[in-house]
Amino acid sequence: MSQVPSSPPALAATPQHAGAAPATDALGMDGMPSRFGKYTLIRKLATGGMAELFLAIQKSVAGFEKLLVIKRILPAMNQDRAFIEMLLHEARIAATLSHPNIVQIFDVGQYDGQYFIAMEHVHGEDLRSIVRQMKKKEVLEFPLEHALAIVLGMCAGLSYAHEKHELDGSALNIVHRDISPQNVVVTFTGDVKIVDFGIAKSDTRIGEQTKSGKLKGKVPYMSPEQARGESIDARSDVFSTGVMLFELTTGKRLFKGTSEYETLRLICEREYPRPSDIRSDYPPDLEPIVMRALAKDANDRYQSAREMQADLEDFVRRHQIAVSHIALNQFMQGLFEDKLAMQKEALLQGKQLADIIEMQHQMSSPDVGDVDASGRHATSTQSMPAAARTVTDMSTAAHRKKSGLVMGIVAGVVGLAAMAGVIGYMLVKNKADSAARSAASLSEPAAAVKGSLSLESDPPGASIWINGDLRAEVTPATIAQLPTGVALDVKLTLDGFEHAREQVTLDAKGPAHVKLDLKKGAVVVEVKVGPEGAAPTFVLDGKPVTGPRIEAVTSGVSHKLVVTSPGFTEQTVTFTGNAMETKRLEVSLEKTPDKHMANPARANAGSATTATPQPAGAGKLNVGASGGWCNVAVDGTARGATPVAGLELSAGTHRVTCTTAEGKAQSATVTVPADGTARYKFTL
Repeated sequence: MSQVPSSPPALAATPQHAGAAPATDALGMDGMPSRFGKYTLIRKLATGGMAELFLAIQKSVAGFEKLLVIKRILPAMNQDRAFIEMLLHEARIAATLSHPNIVQIFDVGQYDGQYFIAMEHVHGEDLRSIVRQMKKKEVLEFPLEHALAIVLGMCAGLSYAHEKHELDGSALNIVHRDISPQNVVVTFTGDVKIVDFGIAKSDTRIGEQTKSGKLKGKVPYMSPEQARGESIDARSDVFSTGVMLFELTTGKRLFKGTSEYETLRLICEREYPRPSDIRSDYPPDLEPIVMRALAKDANDRYQSAREMQADLEDFVRRHQIAVSHIALNQFMQGLFEDKLAMQKEALLQGKQLADIIEMQHQMSSPDVGDVDASGRHATSTQSMPAAARTVTDMSTAAHRKKSGLVMGIVAGVVGLAAMAGVIGYMLVKNKADSAARSAASLSEPAAAVKGSLSLESDPPGASIWINGDLRAEVTPATIAQLPTGVALDVKLTLDGFEHAREQVTLDAKGPAHVKLDLKKGAVVVEVKVGPEGAAPTFVLDGKPVTGPRIEAVTSGVSHKLVVTSPGFTEQTVTFTGNAMETKRLEVSLEKTPDKHMANPARANAGSATTATPQPAGAGKLNVGASGGWCNVAVDGTARGATPVAGLELSAGTHRVTCTTAEGKAQSATVTVPADGTARYKFTL
């Protein structure tokens, strides 16, 4: 399944900002499978502006295995504490939702400094992929019974979420805000699932910026009130559902402008076509349902998804339409027959690799594994000979495959088999010692001996990580109740400094003491400035620096670089770098318009300059981009990714900067009229 994060990206984090991954056992060209805490990542599904999605497997005692999806937040996002708090809050809200038509959230946490969400694995395809596959198969229109089955499932899931209450009975008032084809998945068993409640809005959100001007969701499926940047409720999701019902039953896009701004105008200002304008044979009693869901005024719309669901069910009963999960299942199986076979083979081989990694992990770190009811660490349910046979069987089968990808995976497995053989030899060699240690451990009392660790850092105040888990304490601190006799991976982190790491093995004699010196994190910034002929000067965080190569820049924090050149408009770039990273930025300067050139009257040094009076009042600003997306800053303050709409500003001139994911920046001066709306679009 392709569970794709919402786009456009919410912040300036890109696939290139992968950062330093935690220390894991990595295999294959792309490092998959690999360990990630208690999960094994099998393969990457997608990368978005905020997160990466992985297919993963969780193993536990007695052969327990669970397939799921890990949404891992990109390292660049970890610097934004407000974003992390919002993410964790929204994930906690989403985790309370348990409904057949909503993807379940199982776990929210962090490992080795990376935040993640573990969610239900849905074996299916989103509606966008289904429509594309229909075109490949030359299926000319979406069957009405399947379109209705999908929208009915959406209404059921949304009504459950909209009506969700706290334990004390107070309403959560959850709104999804991004109902779109990418976030509705049909499984290969004929079920309908709404995914990505990750940007869902709840009245219990902590510190939400309701007037940030940031639009969340896909523009062509936004309600008018959402497109205008106004407050929204459940009726906004109803409108988005109506858009999808229109498109599924007519086969035509409803809102598709030449640009995002044109699309927003179509939603907010134009009259909507009726389904019968597109299809003369459109069911006459289905059209009123569609048009009521698409009412511009939320008060004229269905007031709940449940109301819309009831009308659709009445329509299905009147016309005796064969809405069926079995029929939808058969439809999906027929569309994706070839892909299903490939997925099954890839999943089988990924799981076999994951089994071997799990076995190696348990042999190398037996005290990190799962614990059974007695308090003892559980051993692997798979023996070494079984693992070796698995590798042999898979290698034999792989010779019949022509796929280069599969051959690459098999090569990795064969390498692991060789490694497994070496480990097996070592185990046989030390059989007597192992048996003696096992007998000794069985004779020990159940209560394990604990130790303590005293930690200091220079400078103090560093965060403490032990075996990949973040502790509540900061240095200096003494941590008790730690296991003895095993190596503990101790890591200290502090903003602006490189990470410090040390392995410590504790005993019962007394507290161990560790003091680590933290070195200032250093980033090298290389700036490429165009066009040729410009003579740029650089100001970093308000201080002049020598460029275009800037050294000794503090890592892990956000920096603002201002580039100026005579005759060109000033450009500003915001960036964050990791320790020991070389950050490459590209800045394209624009010629200063004549009207912005220096006033000749200023040649008289004795004359006083008079500032142009700014108009009184306030207005709004909309910022978009064609040819991609960018992060918008107004007067040096970040305002989110394009499109930015309904941003309230004081009337007058404002400096607007558009920075792409690659670090390219453009700036413009925009005049906001009093009681009006200014619009500006960057061309990327």
